[in-house]
Amino acid sequence: MKKILFALSLVTLFATTSCGTKKKIADLEAKNKEVQDLLNTATIKLNSCLTEKESLGGQIDFLKKSNTDLINNMNNVTTLSAKGAQNIEKALETIKEKDLKITRMQDALTRKDSMTLALVTSIKGAVGIADPDIEVNVEKGVVFISIADKLLFKSGSYVVSDKAKEVLAKVGKIINSKPDFECMVEGHTDNVPFTGNAILLDNWDLSVKRSTAIVRVLTNDLKVNPAQLIAAGRGQFIPLVENNSSANRATNRRTRIVILPKIDQFYEMIEKEMKK
Repeated sequence: MKKILFALSLVTLFATTSCGTKKKIADLEAKNKEVQDLLNTATIKLNSCLTEKESLGGQIDFLKKSNTDLINNMNNVTTLSAKGAQNIEKALETIKEKDLKITRMQDALTRKDSMTLALVTSIKGAVGIADPDIEVNVEKGVVFISIADKLLFKSGSYVVSDKAKEVLAKVGKIINSKPDFECMVEGHTDNVPFTGNAILLDNWDLSVKRSTAIVRVLTNDLKVNPAQLIAAGRGQFIPLVENNSSANRATNRRTRIVILPKIDQFYEMIEKEMKK
């Protein structure tokens, strides 16, 4: 009876932990989409402002020409010049306001791009992009470090290799230098059914355990702040290529480390600029 109760407790604990991780991932992805939507809105408003600025510039040219024609064709030069100058001054004030708004929005977007570029540069320099088994890229302002499975684990295992710890030491150093960033560790497998020991249920279970194993190395050995880390297992469900050959399956077996600024910070920054 005690063995049955112990087994039920383990099942409950695993289910609770899995649900908690999925909820964190879902929350992060939802926040990331919310910020991306906000960035798209800001870009649309920016383009609209630039169009209005161009239109106002044409109006200034027209007003300048009208002012010259009036001076040449009318005797009351002083009155007409004053009126033309007044109109030009108003147009210039409108353009100045538009320029200020455009500048604020561009500053918010530029700060985001600058932070992302600096992060990518530091990661590529630290990790070493010459290694074909390590890939660093950026998608929509998010930095991805993809590490081939053969660098991290033996087949069917979730024990981190000594060689992997050398790579993770570089990644951990980067994360420690970016306390305002979050890091999600994603485990990915191929679609070959797992037939190992009774501890692992399937590929999804293997991907989760590999993810948590890397998180433990980052926190226990490399002193990364646990609050910055998220462990996630994606199983075989997000392949890079079709699982129709040994080479392709090896490509799909990977660990992806996603490094991104905390969503709330960008949301507040852009929202503040848009309200001005």
